[in-house]
Amino acid sequence: RGFECRIDDLFHFIDDPARTPVWAWTPAREPCRFWQSEVYGRNLLFPAETASPWSPPHDGLSEFGVLQFRRQIPPSQTLVLACCDPAAGLLSAEYARTTDYRLLVVPRSSGAALDLLAEKRVHLAGVHLHGSGGEDGNAQAVRARLGTGYSLLHVARWQAGLVIGNGAAVRSVESALRGKLRWVGREPGSGARQCLDELRGRRRSPDLVARDHRGVAEAVRAGWADVGVCVRLVGDEAGLRFFEVRDECYDLCCPADSLSDPRVEALHNVLRSESYRGLLAELPGYDSSDTGVVNHVA
Repeated sequence: RGFECRIDDLFHFIDDPARTPVWAWTPAREPCRFWQSEVYGRNLLFPAETASPWSPPHDGLSEFGVLQFRRQIPPSQTLVLACCDPAAGLLSAEYARTTDYRLLVVPRSSGAALDLLAEKRVHLAGVHLHGSGGEDGNAQAVRARLGTGYSLLHVARWQAGLVIGNGAAVRSVESALRGKLRWVGREPGSGARQCLDELRGRRRSPDLVARDHRGVAEAVRAGWADVGVCVRLVGDEAGLRFFEVRDECYDLCCPADSLSDPRVEALHNVLRSESYRGLLAELPGYDSSDTGVVNHVA
């Protein structure tokens, strides 16, 4: 009775391998807080890596291999998204406010998010990659990494570019490339790294590497670097100068057959809602004109 379920349910949970909790990936350390979610037929535990402002309260604690559940939330109520969108908190908040589900955001670059989706460790992967030959970059990347049979839920077009330290004598993207500046990079597979490599060509990759968009802006704001690639939103938040390089489509990728999952359906409804699209449109560098449109990767 302390677990708020019947004894029969507990034994059924233990005897059913599909419902036995397993780690989505090995925790870096213990004790470790975690969340749980049903992902493509498995009950996965997600280690708490960062205490982001939009993370829901954790479900339990793992200590010395023993799982202690603090909250009895059905795993089928949680949707897991791996992405690097600095505005993911808006989507998480709207999802919680308007649906009966919760959204767990796992910070990952585009490439790393697609890898997790391929391994069926998350429901959706956020991607913003530039294409070649005029083809949509996200569809191209999904087809190359995962194959066909996937769908892309469009979130926004955003501005990607250079954030410049206020003390650097830079007046344009071109002058930044000509100058002897300290650059902060991003990991291979990220959209920002792709943009950085295209700009810098065969130049040596920066020694300083940030883990996300806000990390780039923080490195420049703190004076550890003079310039880096990120989205306009985080540059504006940090009070830095911004020079646009390109517009990028930011989409959420999922298997096409998962669009009928009630959690994914609820997310699609949030994306199409006037309230969410209005909030998104007010962010610097975000365009929500086509938010909620679905494209299929054939």
